[in-house]
Amino acid sequence: MSTEQPTEKELLRTVLEPLLEDFQYWFERSRSLLESEQMSFFSTQEQAQLLEKIIQSQKEVQTAQILFKATGGEAGIDSRMMLPWHQLVAECWNIAQKWRELKNQENQISSKS
Repeated sequence: MSTEQPTEKELLRTVLEPLLEDFQYWFERSRSLLESEQMSFFSTQEQAQLLEKIIQSQKEVQTAQILFKATGGEAGIDSRMMLPWHQLVAECWNIAQKWRELKNQENQISSKS
């Protein structure tokens, strides 16, 4: 059994690259939802602000991905930069859950009618 540790570059490639892809995936899903539906639990302005925040974060993640690829996987990202992305993804998950619950309630009400 080998106890050889991965190099920093290998570690970045196996952890950072998929993490950045995950950010993009969740931001895109949330963006699509916010662009296609009006959330009754948000004002129009609140929804627009959240959408803008997601779009800005998508651009930031895309820039990080470009830098990562341009350096051959040798450029990392400061964890302080990623913390707001993590928080935004968690916020997006909560909103999606709230949206699903609201839709389920509406479907139950309409099926009883």
